[in-house]
Amino acid sequence: MACLELSKEVKVKGGEEECTNDGTVDFYGMPANRGKTGKWLAGIMLLLNQGLATLAFFGVGVNLVLFLTRVLQQNNAEAANNVSIWTGTVYIFSLLGAFLSDSYWGRFKSCAIFQVIYVTGLVLLSLTTQRYLLKPEGCGDRTTLCGERSNMEISLFYISVYMIALGYGGYQPNIATFGADQFDACDPKEKQSKQSFFSYFYLALNLGSLFSNTVLDYFEDDGMWALGFWASSASAFAGLMLFLGGTAKYRHFRSSGNPIIRFSQVIVAASKKWNVEMLENEDTLYEGDDESSKTVGRKMLHTHGFKFFDRAALITSKEHDNEKQSNRNPWRLCPISQVEEVKCILRLLPIWLCTIVYSVVFTQMASIFVEQGDAMKTTIGKFRIPAASMSSFDIMSVAVLIFLYRRVLDPVVKKIKKIKGEGQGITQLQRMGIGLVIAVMAMLSAAIVECYRLKYAKKDCTHCEGSSSLSIFWQVPQYSLIGASEVFMYVGQLEFFNEQAPDGLKSFGSALCMTSISLGNYVSSLLVSVVMKISTTDNMSGWIPGNLNEGHLDRFYFLLAGLTILDLVAFTTCAKWYKPIKHGGEMIQKVKEEDKCEV
Repeated sequence: MACLELSKEVKVKGGEEECTNDGTVDFYGMPANRGKTGKWLAGIMLLLNQGLATLAFFGVGVNLVLFLTRVLQQNNAEAANNVSIWTGTVYIFSLLGAFLSDSYWGRFKSCAIFQVIYVTGLVLLSLTTQRYLLKPEGCGDRTTLCGERSNMEISLFYISVYMIALGYGGYQPNIATFGADQFDACDPKEKQSKQSFFSYFYLALNLGSLFSNTVLDYFEDDGMWALGFWASSASAFAGLMLFLGGTAKYRHFRSSGNPIIRFSQVIVAASKKWNVEMLENEDTLYEGDDESSKTVGRKMLHTHGFKFFDRAALITSKEHDNEKQSNRNPWRLCPISQVEEVKCILRLLPIWLCTIVYSVVFTQMASIFVEQGDAMKTTIGKFRIPAASMSSFDIMSVAVLIFLYRRVLDPVVKKIKKIKGEGQGITQLQRMGIGLVIAVMAMLSAAIVECYRLKYAKKDCTHCEGSSSLSIFWQVPQYSLIGASEVFMYVGQLEFFNEQAPDGLKSFGSALCMTSISLGNYVSSLLVSVVMKISTTDNMSGWIPGNLNEGHLDRFYFLLAGLTILDLVAFTTCAKWYKPIKHGGEMIQKVKEEDKCEV
């Protein structure tokens, strides 16, 4: 990896302490001191912040489908669609957060602002629920439905949950990348920590939701929605205070400016030269320099794909004269590194598109899985198990698999392949493919369980306690398999998009992972609507009716398994085609000579 050539050192009480070599700065914009900033002290604070924020998010999201059916009296299909749309919107907002972070605000400021919005939305939801929605008192449990709500009360509810979507969505991709920023990729030890951070980040995300999926879920399922939402608000506020408390310890990358302008310049410049003959000689391509190049970080080397865009860096006689006069028009001539930035994103898009179907599978855990579990036997003696709490098996699976992967599986594969040093035994693309295979197994498991649930169903029971005598614990395999697939797919995605995105678009790389989840939710909502429209013809109740005993949810699961197999074929093709990013040995953004490494 290319690093800054200049490593500044200062004397500290008889010893020496140096700055980071990757271009990071401290809160005041000075080169970051290696001994005083970043590394695991800052990383652990951000992991704890992520855990608290996720606890709050799942305190709302894990039972939202039941809140919509019991409190707002929506039917199963409508509630599942609304949850999918809301969850999808959360991750669409990740693009907004990544854009503002990479372009203008930087990751620290973006995280702080969006967390404030997040906490405000949670407080508003808590107040709205306690003051207006839980009427008559005690409603919202399994037996007592709430009364009709006014348009104003419904509006307040949706304003609050979509403020939560904006806050959490804008914060999420930035906190992942900001955490990785705390480790200097130019230092061998810190580079290994950087690679491990994404696994621990996803582990913190899941452990943070464990409390929500057990304790908070139990109270909310029992009708104590306001208590659950207030607990989420307190958790998010504590996370915000912890994040701000570590301000002096963080390392920062400077924002790189608006990428839309950079991309537009390449497209316009290439289009203006569409009829100019391209030569094989790369000397005719404009390399740029530190002053003229608009990208930030390591210089990207020329690649041979998407040759049309090379025209943007082609030096014609007119551009040659302008360059001599230091009068380059960025809308006619772009540095090759700026062109490669566009090519890099175009190469990532097919891989990203292939991750959307997996997210369709993943989103079922927060909607259809919960409705399926709610129609099974959920009691052990007098104790009732909330259906949404079954996702704790997903979390435990994630925790176990992350440990096994890092400590056992990857080292064994490296030993078999005789890979030494920093290389990975299983590549990121291979891990994502394995995640798709396990996702197919999860859907088949869910379909088989549904077949047996229907076999033991009480046909005359609509929404009574335990409308099937099959125990809810038969859902454990499908939740565990989803958790195993996440470790391979989502952790692999986070590492892949962060590593392969240009240095000036790292938050955008993390946002791609979040956005695939978003589109997966929208596709899931569309798929449910299409399935219901087709399957309810000729007075049939459809595959996912209000009373699941009259439907065929198993066919829906089999459909998802089939779509995932097709997606796996497409993903394998795209992975073979993909060419990784190439960097040169020169940093475009250098530390100014007059900057000093402060202690």
